[in-house]
Formats: sequence, structure tokens, C-alpha cells
Amino acid sequence: MPFGAFWDRNLLNRNPMREIAVPNLLRGKSLLAAVDIKKLPKVLLHEHLDGGPRPATIIELARNQKYDGLPSQDAVGLAEWFHQNAQRGNQPQYLEGFQHTTSVMQTTEALERIAYEFIEDMYEDGVIYAELRFSPIFHTHMGLTQDEAVMAVIKGLQRGRQVYGVQWGLIICAMRHLTSSLETAELAIRWRDAGVVGFDLAGSEPGFPVKKHAEALQTIANANFHLTIHAGETFGPDDIWQALHYCGAHRLSHATRLWDDIEVQADGSLKLGKLAQFILDRRIPLEMCLLSNRHTGAVPLTEEHPFAPLFRNGFRVFLNTDDRLMSNTSMIKETSLATELFDFSLDDLEKLALNAIKSAFIPFDQRTEMIEKVIRPGYGKFR
Repeated sequence: MPFGAFWDRNLLNRNPMREIAVPNLLRGKSLLAAVDIKKLPKVLLHEHLDGGPRPATIIELARNQKYDGLPSQDAVGLAEWFHQNAQRGNQPQYLEGFQHTTSVMQTTEALERIAYEFIEDMYEDGVIYAELRFSPIFHTHMGLTQDEAVMAVIKGLQRGRQVYGVQWGLIICAMRHLTSSLETAELAIRWRDAGVVGFDLAGSEPGFPVKKHAEALQTIANANFHLTIHAGETFGPDDIWQALHYCGAHRLSHATRLWDDIEVQADGSLKLGKLAQFILDRRIPLEMCLLSNRHTGAVPLTEEHPFAPLFRNGFRVFLNTDDRLMSNTSMIKETSLATELFDFSLDDLEKLALNAIKSAFIPFDQRTEMIEKVIRPGYGKFR
């Protein structure tokens, strides 16, 4: 399906008079009242496969796989359990729910279904391009090989694209606390021609420095492959420095603690430390996630998230969901929240979408095509 086809289909039922009446100067709540956020083309680069399954799907898969560990057999009740469990303000408790999602993602059928439903959810969310990541090693407990897990996810994503037209890329994650990162890097490279677009190093930061995975990260570099690293979510700027200068990250996942290298002056201007200045000058993309960062305790309040001041001072930041189920979120919700809290305009939202697609791990010509055929026309329709 051509890039433009997805977007045109989304606009079949629009109200032209409502869109013509939207001034470019509307901001914040006024913009939300005038524009249907779902219809704005959005780009998502940071979402975990095991952090976003539908509760009803989890219950059905648990029944099929004879997994009896779920805290609820009711979809509404199960969703509420995930939300409450993940939103207690620290990362270890946030991650507890993943034992349930990964426990029901141990067959090719389950992985394919959840990947397919992810694409369906992206379509409903107004997302035109999404990069999804997962750790295949967590899906081998019932006999699958990691290659079989990757193949199943790709099959589901491909089937979803055929139906809904949403473009996608898959990122393979290694974990900081495991010693299998080299094997995982080789796995990612092996599947790069089938839809895997990059490699990620995720997991708990304190006590597990990224530099311990130097061999895996050098393997990625030697293959001319794309690299993003979870860094600076709960640990300080030194973790970000390692990810960039020791490991060669092309993007940073979260990086909220970069704010520790920035000083707010009396007049409200920012005085950048050397690391922050380097990131700004080199246009290093920052994959930021408003709600999950509050839920993990990375920021105390969403309105205090460094996302807005970084964006307004030229950093290449963009919105992401991280774990839609755990944080009870979506791209519509994250975009609406940012618009209201930070008084964003339509131009700001377009800039965020452009920041994201420019940072995607797909070929330059595909990024350019999405910009010219989908994103700019999509926002132009509202002007």
C-alpha cells in the first residue's frame, strides 16, 4: 500500500469546514478543541512489544497456553492491575508486570498475533510509521528459538501492514543485566533484510554499565547497523556519556537525566553543559516518553518533564509511548497531554513528527517520502 493511501483513508470522514476554521495560532487546550489529534500523522519510535498487548488478548493466550498466573481473568480488571502496578513511581515495580505478558508470548502464534494487533492499534492511533522493539530471549521458555521468535513477530507486522498500511521497523533488544548481548547483536544483524532496523540495549541502569557490552556494540558498528541505547532514564549523565562516546549510540532512549547537565538561568534561558551541548550540536535524537517516565520515577511530575524545554531549545526530541499497557497510554494520549501541558501549537506537533521521522532507522529515501507525501500534507490539511 502506498504511503499516502493510509492517510487518505483516515481523512475520508473529516469535516472540511472545521479544519478550514483552525487558525495556525491556536495552542494548548484551544488547539485540542479544534483539531482531532487522531487525524494528525504521528511517528512512534519507542514501544516495547511486551509492554503493550491488549488485556483481552493476554487472557485468551494465557488460557491457550495454560498459564494460571494472571492476577485477573477480567479484561477490565486485568488492565487496571497493570496500570496500578506500573504506576508506583519506581522502575523495578514498573517492570513487574512484564512477567505476565512475556509468559503468554511463548509461541509463534501468540507473537504473531500481538505484533499484528500492534499494527492495528497504531492505525487506530493515527500512527503512520512505528518502530517496535523486543527481547527475543524472553520468548524462548517453551522451546522457541530466538530466530523463530523474530520471524513470528515480523510475520505479524507484515500482515498488519498489508491490512492497515502502517509502515514499521523492528528493533532487537539485548539486556544490560545479561551476558548474551553479542548473540543478540548477531541475531539483529541476521534479520536486517527482513525488517529489523536496529539494535537496542535496555534494562536496569544502576550497576549494569553499557560499556560492559562493548563487544556486542562494536559488532553492530562494524555491520554499519543502527543503534539506540536506554540511557539516562534513572541514572545520571555519565550513563548517557558512555552510551554516546563509548558505545556509539545513534539515538538515546529516554535520556531524561540529561537535564542534570543543564542549568536554568535567572532569565529562564538554559546554560548547557558540555554533554548537553554536544547532543544539541550533533542533533542526537532523544526518544522521550512522558507518562512512563513519571510512572518509573524518572520525573516526579509530568509537567516537570524536561521534554518541553529541550524541544523549545532545539533538541531533537519527540514523543513515544514506551509501554502502552503498563502506562495506560497511546500516541493520541501522549500528544494530547503534551499539547495541553506545554501549550503546543500545530506547528509544534508537526515539528515533533518531523523530528521523529528524521530519526527513524529506515533508509533516507523512505523518510523523505513520508515527510513529503504524508506528514507535510497531513498537517497542511488542517491549515
